[in-house]
Amino acid sequence: MHIITLMTDFGFKDNFVGVMKGVIFGINPAARIVDICHEIAPQDIMGAAIALKTSYKYFPRNTVHIVVIDPGVGSGRLPILIKTKDYYFIGPDNGVLSLALEEEKIEGIIYLNNHEFHLTPISDTFHGRDIFAPVAAYLSKDISYQLFGKGIKDYKKIKLPKPKIKPHSINAEVIYIDRFGNLFTNIGQDLKSRIKNPALKIKGRVIKGIKNSYASAKPNMPLAVWGSSGFLEIAVNLGSARNKLGVDIGDKVELINS
Repeated sequence: MHIITLMTDFGFKDNFVGVMKGVIFGINPAARIVDICHEIAPQDIMGAAIALKTSYKYFPRNTVHIVVIDPGVGSGRLPILIKTKDYYFIGPDNGVLSLALEEEKIEGIIYLNNHEFHLTPISDTFHGRDIFAPVAAYLSKDISYQLFGKGIKDYKKIKLPKPKIKPHSINAEVIYIDRFGNLFTNIGQDLKSRIKNPALKIKGRVIKGIKNSYASAKPNMPLAVWGSSGFLEIAVNLGSARNKLGVDIGDKVELINS
């Protein structure tokens, strides 16, 4: 039996997440549903794409990943299903699936236009309920993915901003902020050896060295650490780097030799 994961920007104040689960269980009462995250910032496609990229591969093969961060719902953007060698991805064709798909071997892309597998009528504002949830539920019953609609050749892609590598520094930026206020930069571990005596410059502050853990710095002091996601993070021990440093997504970071 396939696992179905859910990632949305719906939060838990309203009934949207529960309704999607109700639709899935109504079609397949034996479905197994895992909530990855429902606190993605509203309409934050890049944030959701990063969250999916850093979580999807920890699930068993044939897991069905639903992602509903969908500011274009009801417009011309397509609802899609992408089959890879190991997983299924369902969501709007707005780039939110694309960072995870960079690492996958794609076997098929389907425009979800077979209404036999949708709820009717289809709301213009809640495709998570009327298209994505029922398709995932039927898919979890081992219905062939090719039956859900028309095969298409491509999907929309977004890219993480790339750091600019200089002889003695790396110019980067903040790409994601978690609920603890930790700042994820776009410096990946593939750049770990480029700077021998690293220090980070951000918002006029210099943070020397890269620590092994959040607790390696004194309470309320900023630090740099390689996070579990593989990105270089800026954090504050027992505090929020976002609040302490006054930083937001897109702000510049420079990794230098100290």
